[in-house]
Amino acid sequence: MAAIGICKQWLFLSCDTKLIAAHIQQDREPFVFDCSTGEKKQKHPKSDNSLAEETESDKVLAFTISPSGKLLALTDDSKRLVLFRCEHSWQCVSTRWLVRRGTSLVFTSAEDEVLVADKSGDVYSFSVVDQEREGELKMGHLSMVLAVTLSLNDKYIITADRDEKIRVSHLSSPYNIQSFCLGHQQFVSSLLVPSGHPHWLLSGSGDGTMKLWDITSGKKLHSWDLKQLEEGLGSQSENKLTVCQITSSPDGCHVAVQCDRVSTIQFFKLDQDDEEKKFVPHSRLSLPFCPLDMTFDPQGRLWVLMDSCETPLQVYELEHSSWKCEAESPELKRVSEAFKPHWQSLDASTRTSSRFEHLHKVTFDNMTEYLEKKQHRLAAQQQKRGNMGQKEDGKKKARKEALMDVSST
Repeated sequence: MAAIGICKQWLFLSCDTKLIAAHIQQDREPFVFDCSTGEKKQKHPKSDNSLAEETESDKVLAFTISPSGKLLALTDDSKRLVLFRCEHSWQCVSTRWLVRRGTSLVFTSAEDEVLVADKSGDVYSFSVVDQEREGELKMGHLSMVLAVTLSLNDKYIITADRDEKIRVSHLSSPYNIQSFCLGHQQFVSSLLVPSGHPHWLLSGSGDGTMKLWDITSGKKLHSWDLKQLEEGLGSQSENKLTVCQITSSPDGCHVAVQCDRVSTIQFFKLDQDDEEKKFVPHSRLSLPFCPLDMTFDPQGRLWVLMDSCETPLQVYELEHSSWKCEAESPELKRVSEAFKPHWQSLDASTRTSSRFEHLHKVTFDNMTEYLEKKQHRLAAQQQKRGNMGQKEDGKKKARKEALMDVSST
């Protein structure tokens, strides 16, 4: 997965099996970690893992940066969870193993835990302090979890799955569900608690919409159809539009929304009318190539990773209500030079492959399918308890008969 992230003075790029960290302000050698040369999991000699060895790769699936910018964690296709720490430079400090491939991960504000969602629908907590400790199961969904985030005060853990559900749970006791945010008609692919708005949640979906929710109540506050906001899509308009990334500026006044395989970015601006704050569509930025990922830096500039070997990175700054490209930015030149050797070696098909095509459903139902799966699970548990009870009754009957035989003799 090709993705970028910024924290403090570092810009991070993941492409294929590599994670690269380049310093934005100084001419320094970039830090490069290649998962293909990383620590391998010990295979049990008696187990048959031939199929797993054929299908697993070392491609980076997701990474996240801690709030302070001193920690970074990534997960790859070989089910590694790799933790990095930065003092004067970056270094790998631990490698642990997931039960299933990870899909999304996030650090707590205290930076003592990293939460990892996986393809089976579970979320595990890994200690940052005790780097030898295995992951602890925190919660689970009945379908694949695609995104996980935390409220700004770490009170709630927010998870989204393929079955259109967004669940808001208490982090300290995830079995205690605060609310459900229901309304999307396809899988939920992106979650964001915008900066400065701890009670709001933005979500993006394979149905082509972005929605605004109240976290505590699960009430939908607003919904935007990105296809209606787009103009000049041409042949792309016939395709299913998927919101794949939502990010907000550090001050929380601007939100940028990216759709899969669409060469524009939609901006929203925080507006206050009659003492009510709300996001409203602001402008649209046309790009020379399809964006693969984007992120704001601490100065409020938007960095965009694009599907191009010549110009993989561009920086945009807000000037007079429109976003202008800073092609001559010295920071951009410095980082681009650090990334180019690794980016040019990446196959074009790897860059452009969609992560979302297999997730679309022909039909949807927010609750019926969920309740049916839950009923099946409860029936299976009840049958299992019944079978165990029958076995226990059989053992008791056998012991009783044995005692009667002994007493009769």
